[in-house]
Amino acid sequence: MPNTASDRTIAPLETPRLGEPYLLTPGPLTTAYEVKEAMLRDWGSWDGDFRAMTAELRRQLLDIAGDAKGEFDCVPMQGSGSFSVEAMLGSFVPRDGKVLVLINGAYGKRIAQTLTYLGRDHVTIDKGDYMPPRGPEVAAALNADPDITHVIVVHCETSSGILNPLKEISEVVYANGRKLLVDSMSAFGAVPAGIADLRYEAIVSSANKCIEGVPGFGFVIARKTELEAAKGRSHSLSLDVHAQWDAMNKTGQWRFTPPTHVVAAFLEALRLHREEGGVAARGARYARNRDVMVAGMREAGFETLLADRWLSPIIVTFFSPADPAFAFDRFYELMKEKGFIIYPGKLTVVDSFRIGCIGRMDEHVMRRVVEAARTSLTEMGVASAAPPAVALAERSRLAA
Repeated sequence: MPNTASDRTIAPLETPRLGEPYLLTPGPLTTAYEVKEAMLRDWGSWDGDFRAMTAELRRQLLDIAGDAKGEFDCVPMQGSGSFSVEAMLGSFVPRDGKVLVLINGAYGKRIAQTLTYLGRDHVTIDKGDYMPPRGPEVAAALNADPDITHVIVVHCETSSGILNPLKEISEVVYANGRKLLVDSMSAFGAVPAGIADLRYEAIVSSANKCIEGVPGFGFVIARKTELEAAKGRSHSLSLDVHAQWDAMNKTGQWRFTPPTHVVAAFLEALRLHREEGGVAARGARYARNRDVMVAGMREAGFETLLADRWLSPIIVTFFSPADPAFAFDRFYELMKEKGFIIYPGKLTVVDSFRIGCIGRMDEHVMRRVVEAARTSLTEMGVASAAPPAVALAERSRLAA
């Protein structure tokens, strides 16, 4: 992994002023105090000041996406990220369309489940818990089924922590005359996924991920031609992206009560994102977090699910130790007592847990995370953090 800067060259970020534990999760995540503070004021959703806030939010997100030619627009949608994913699917996939869903974790499976609810025809390439979908197999599926109109992929599948080969997939999709939709929920804002980086029709993310805002809305960034074509297509009144887009362009307002405090917090988070240096700098901090934490955890005896090539800077999956004294629930509580909330694993074959790298924290915090993990193992009486042999056998599949 790349070398990281030393403690002497990077000043620590402020620790949480309210004393809450760090959220080592893929969102909600630890936010800056300024973001929290921005929520102390009330706003009228119909008022001109708040309409201006919505317009500024949309403009800044388009700037992050790199919409230099004015071909895209940004449509914020109330609710969690999954609301925006469903809104994208229901608005941009025609009712007689067919979707190829690329699955390698829980969120790809959720997309397939959503399409079932929507009554949209779909097929899948299911790679299991974490294997990446690759261009040639996507091309083969498209060649075998001319009825497929769209492909959807999860940019960073946080159930394993894998960063999927988005550009490779995009090139294959458009070479075969289809359209790509991207769920970049946990990557947008820190991992390159701009309009200049690769081709897609729409991409979705949410406020409480790499921009480091708080939960309450997601957003759809889509080609204006796709937005125009989506009129009357949605299955849902409240999740109709075209209707939301049309209303915002005509009135500046959200169609239904917006999360006003969350929008105010997000604008502050956008300011901090911009001041930090945008996508490149935010991604670099998260990558340093990952590199320091992974190196320390490996030194302590833990093993990652993924090889370095596939490790995202968002969240990392570790195999649980084989030592019979290890119990995740106890490990979780001990880590929480030390100021860190980690994430349970989602692998089906072997036991695992996850540690997030995103949020208002830096490599100094990650060194403390590693020390907390070491101490917790000692307190549990775990002699070795090494995983069972079946875990290493499972990992060897990725190298094949």
